[in-house]
Amino acid sequence: MKKLPSILLILFSLLFNYSFAQEQDSIPRKAYETRMITGNPPVIDGRFDDPVWSTVDWGGDFTQRSPYEGKDPTQETKFKILYDARYLYFAFRCFDTDPDSIVKRMSRRDGFEGDWVEVNIDSYNDKRTAFSFTTSVSGVKGDEFVSNNGGNWDASWNPIWNTKTNIDSLGWTAEVRIPLSQIRYGNKEEHTWGLQFTRRDFREESRSVWQFIPQNSGNWVSSFGELRGLKGIKPQKQIEIQPYIVTQEETFEKVEGNPFATGSDFKLNAGLDGKVGLTSDLTLDFTINPDFGQVEADPSVLTLDGFRIFFSERRPFFIENRNLFDYNYASAEAGGPFTSDNLFYSRRIGGAPHGSPDLLDEEYADIPDNTAILGAAKFSGKTEKGLGIGILESVTGRETALIDLNGERRKEVVEPLTNYFVGRVTQDFKEGETVVGGMFTATTRNLEGHTLDFLRRNAFTGGIDIQHWWKDRTWFLAANTVFSRVEGSTEAIMNTQTAFEHLFQRPGADHVGVDSTATSLTGTGGTVKVGRLNKKWMLETGVTWRSPELELNDVGFMTNTDEVNYFLWSGYRWTDPFFIFRRLQLNYNHWSRWDFGGNNLYQAVNSNVHSTFKNFWGVGGGITYENKDISNNALFGGPALRKSRGIAPWIYFYSDQRKAVQFQANAFFAWGFEKDHPQTVRISDYSIWIGIQPTNALNLSISPAYNQNERKIQYVTSLDYQDNTRYIAGTVDQRTFSTTLRLNYSITPDLTLQYYGQPFISRGRYQDYKYITKSMARDFSDRFHQYADAEIGYLSEDEEFAVDEDQDGVTDYTFSNPDFSFIQFRSNLVARWEYIPGSEIFLVWSQGVTNFGDPGEKLIPDFTGNLFSEKGRNIFLLKLTYRFLK
Repeated sequence: MKKLPSILLILFSLLFNYSFAQEQDSIPRKAYETRMITGNPPVIDGRFDDPVWSTVDWGGDFTQRSPYEGKDPTQETKFKILYDARYLYFAFRCFDTDPDSIVKRMSRRDGFEGDWVEVNIDSYNDKRTAFSFTTSVSGVKGDEFVSNNGGNWDASWNPIWNTKTNIDSLGWTAEVRIPLSQIRYGNKEEHTWGLQFTRRDFREESRSVWQFIPQNSGNWVSSFGELRGLKGIKPQKQIEIQPYIVTQEETFEKVEGNPFATGSDFKLNAGLDGKVGLTSDLTLDFTINPDFGQVEADPSVLTLDGFRIFFSERRPFFIENRNLFDYNYASAEAGGPFTSDNLFYSRRIGGAPHGSPDLLDEEYADIPDNTAILGAAKFSGKTEKGLGIGILESVTGRETALIDLNGERRKEVVEPLTNYFVGRVTQDFKEGETVVGGMFTATTRNLEGHTLDFLRRNAFTGGIDIQHWWKDRTWFLAANTVFSRVEGSTEAIMNTQTAFEHLFQRPGADHVGVDSTATSLTGTGGTVKVGRLNKKWMLETGVTWRSPELELNDVGFMTNTDEVNYFLWSGYRWTDPFFIFRRLQLNYNHWSRWDFGGNNLYQAVNSNVHSTFKNFWGVGGGITYENKDISNNALFGGPALRKSRGIAPWIYFYSDQRKAVQFQANAFFAWGFEKDHPQTVRISDYSIWIGIQPTNALNLSISPAYNQNERKIQYVTSLDYQDNTRYIAGTVDQRTFSTTLRLNYSITPDLTLQYYGQPFISRGRYQDYKYITKSMARDFSDRFHQYADAEIGYLSEDEEFAVDEDQDGVTDYTFSNPDFSFIQFRSNLVARWEYIPGSEIFLVWSQGVTNFGDPGEKLIPDFTGNLFSEKGRNIFLLKLTYRFLK
């Protein structure tokens, strides 16, 4: 066994040297020469019968990129390019040896189903960004903004362009017309742009490209071919104005005596969205009184650990060009609950009000569900010299709750007028091999005259980041720093210090302390990492930290502070098919964590494998071993708690995703163990996804999931007893079941119907109540005192437990029964018609039901018996938009 480390070191060195030996030789850069149209432009009908197409030559000679890299393509592809003063024109001839077998699946925009062909245009010629336009054989459009040299593909970008397709005896064809106003380029007499084409052969699940770029090269945009011959085109001043009008009818259960719960509510609303090209490089996007009624509801979630839940952004204004404002300062390889931490989290804008009114027994209140966004504007773009700029400004309104007492009404402010500012700049050097950037955010709340002093008045965050690539973009060094400063009343800063993310009040944490007189708080954080990516052997290692005082949650997202994390990830992948595999990757991780007091909190190692077979099925799995886990948060302000060592294996497999019926199954398990206590934690999680494609226009899926989480120490509450604080916990058995249903029906590429529904139940039962004694004891039993039957009793009328610790017949303290059964159903049915390019009509039906069941019942009977026992809230919405384009 002593020789094992030496053997591993030798194998590692051989693997390292072998990976460098496989470096690709330089690949010649291709070029295509286009011509300007002097007569009539082509009619976009997918047929190439316009004489103007004969004025340019066909381009082609594609190379397979996957699965058999560098080989001949499974099907041949050719293209032509023309232009005039306002448009680019593309003609695609996609040959197919069996035209009757072409897969013509349809979807909504950006669905990328079936056979398709794609063009990427680096019109900035900055070697890092590109505009992507995809046409499927069924005529569905896809468009993405590509950044970070192919590392980020933003499908939220929706330009206006046209395409038509046709199937014939040779395969299929497509014609594309792209307005020059929809892309960005410099003001010069002659242009050379980066150019790339990709063809997908769905039956073989292969990708072929015009300019060959090896999968492990680490490059994409920087290795494009070139489009030449563009002369005399001037930057287009893009102006788009899109007004909208919305009618909404909401129905819900009528409540007698409540003047606000009348059973229905009607609203009529209007607003305006716009886009103005200020220069050839910079664009102003704005929205006035935006409406997002067509946006899909968030999934239901219920957790007991206290950490914030990250919900993805779904609102169109905020997701378009969101990559410009991204400042994720952690590493996904660092693990932990904070990989979504970011200086900007757009869901903070227009969220639920922070305040709630204090009501008398006979009072009723009408409280807004969300804060109204009065307006927002984004100024963004990138200059020819590589300077990227993103500025966002948004104002949300002062919100009030309307309170009624027997017909007499008053108002109480629940959210102040608030201004949000986000600014981001980046500068590329050496064609993006080095990128330096910075970011600054400011949140300002007008608290004058309100009883909202528990909110922070001002919040500022910022950071500086740098990333440098070398050795043909294989190795990189990245570093960033962040800072925060929050200001407010002593109450607001006290709330910040004692919030779950900080917990300055926890006993035993000598490096932090609550300052009840403070009116501001300043913190820092950052990450330094180095890695080798985009080759067969990959590596990333580094350190990320958050000081105890860091606070980002006014306009950012942050789950925890007071941590220093070390991480290492290494992987090896085979991208060329061999043996039974189409693709194979092996990974290794390890992590360690400390707090700012120097206490080692966490140690874990992990290994995992992911594979796709030649028959297009796949399987993967892994295992994590936690050697040490000490939580500063588990007791919600109590002392640090030593948690059990644990092991967590997981596995998944999936079928051929090209088939009409597909499925995927996942299973995850975790066990915590101690001496003489083999299962202090037991977690089982199962999920299945089944997808069905009965026709090219229709697909549906169902994905049930079941989770069981049993823990012997789960925090319940804390209370004072005899000059001490009792941190009360129990053994919890939480079981959660949900099913996600989806249906997509594409009548035409521009007329679609979508349904989303999710029934959800989470039930928790507690027993074996205890209070914490020695939270860091090595022996599990020494960490708590479990109440004897003579010490605790249940008061069913009050739904609480009474504790008599000294057993003198007098109740010392009580706490509420923590058992729960939370039931919810959410659904959206959306019909969307793009009646002319850029202009849409939405018909929406949203339904929501929230109920509470009986924790004593079995899970499924409780679920089915209570899901629709109360009338849900139904929203019927009609939204009409019209885009004026210049």
